[in-house]
Amino acid sequence: MPTAPSNKGPGQGGAPAGQPDLSDGSDYMWSIPSDNSAVVVLRDGPGGTYVREVTDSKQHKISLSEDEMPTRWYNVLHDVPTPPPPVLHPGTGQPVGPDDLAPLFPMDLILQEVATDQFVEIPGDVLDVYRLWRPSPLYRAHRLEKALGTPARIYYKYEGVSPAGSHKPNTAVPQAYYNAKAGIKKLTTETGAGQWGTALAFACAQYDLECEVWQVRASYDQKPYRKFMMEIFGATVHPSPSDLTDAGRKILAESPDSTGSLGIAISEAVEMAAGNPTVNYALGSVLNHVLMHQTIIGEEALLQLAKVGEKPDLLVGCTGGGSNFGGLAFPFLREKWAGNMDPVVRAVEPSACPSLTQGTYAYDFGDTIGMTPLMKMHTLGHDFVPDPIHAGGLRYHGMSPLLSHLYEEGHLEAIARPQLDCFAAGVLFARSEGIVPAPEPTHALAAAVEEAQRCTETGEEKVILTALCGHGHLDLPAYDAYLTGQMTDRDWNDSEIQTSVARALEKLPALA
Repeated sequence: MPTAPSNKGPGQGGAPAGQPDLSDGSDYMWSIPSDNSAVVVLRDGPGGTYVREVTDSKQHKISLSEDEMPTRWYNVLHDVPTPPPPVLHPGTGQPVGPDDLAPLFPMDLILQEVATDQFVEIPGDVLDVYRLWRPSPLYRAHRLEKALGTPARIYYKYEGVSPAGSHKPNTAVPQAYYNAKAGIKKLTTETGAGQWGTALAFACAQYDLECEVWQVRASYDQKPYRKFMMEIFGATVHPSPSDLTDAGRKILAESPDSTGSLGIAISEAVEMAAGNPTVNYALGSVLNHVLMHQTIIGEEALLQLAKVGEKPDLLVGCTGGGSNFGGLAFPFLREKWAGNMDPVVRAVEPSACPSLTQGTYAYDFGDTIGMTPLMKMHTLGHDFVPDPIHAGGLRYHGMSPLLSHLYEEGHLEAIARPQLDCFAAGVLFARSEGIVPAPEPTHALAAAVEEAQRCTETGEEKVILTALCGHGHLDLPAYDAYLTGQMTDRDWNDSEIQTSVARALEKLPALA
């Protein structure tokens, strides 16, 4: 048995770094075989001589204590090299002001939307709720690396530990907090797969607010357990389009079998909030303040990677509206701009709704009917209804204006992947790492696997960081469709899809 001799007694540093100290007053010796297992031989201890073997010394989980949790959100607007285009009023074509947003949002969130301070303090009450699940763990994907036979080192920030099972409570909690502080009694919102609706329902329960959710019809039918979870937290849930709003009735009149979209659901939720002074609207992605709240993900990941002396060569995340991706990427972009690291930052979107890679960079509405301000973003047209893919949280016609601007300026890359490739990566991940990922982050996993396989070919030992933004425990019918061969992909170049996009882009708002 090969050894690394060390007969030091207790408290004398006999145990190699990262190994358990098994001393009990006896002399002991560490033996470290070449396969990285460790054998500790304890001599003359209580009860006689015995041997204990630790078969794996790899560190899988990198944790932070609650005391180490960041207490500030990062505002990328402070550091972005060139400022993004302003949000415009659809009637005047002029930049919107606080009064334009006041019918939907509390003043604290409006001020955060336009803030340029580098950091914003997280309220103590919000931090207290965060501590129910934060800090979230960062994992080294040793078993996935082994399955791929790659020299790459893969890390994933796991947000599925939250009460909603995703990253969404990171912004739902502060949004509910600021609305309750402003005297609002009820929040309305949209949701796709149901992660955001679940998060807001949970957050509203923390601050005694009512919550009303319009869920995209395709996901409402595909994921019934999400509806149940929202209702457990106290929300009222409707399929969208519905007959409860003018927006929903208009869509149903044109298309009675509509599978819905996030844009349609936003229209319905905004309509219900706009006319009632005690009701506000909450958005789960796209807007600046939403992405800022999510930066606690990246701020934690920076601290966790520092604990193991790593810096990413590639940061990859899924993108629908941009909240998860921005939350992970923005703090790393800050460090990149400061010259402290140089990662490639890569967004991955669904081939069925590729706003960054196939969309037009233009001013467009954030909803289908045209009730929101105009935002300059990559868009497929606010009238576009994507295929009912299982990654419902990524079925949005546009992209965060901030991410769109950064993409235009060359600070990040973007690729699109079909859902069959993504679910293949999700199954591989589940079988190696033991976590069933939500359909949305399987897009990032597919890209991470591709990069790791390239490293196998080149021999590069790249550090790959991704965000596993939620678990897929309530998405099992989607996995069943994949495993039984019922899942399909439509080619983006399909004539019907291209005609639909062309028609939607024809309806982009005209600006003077």
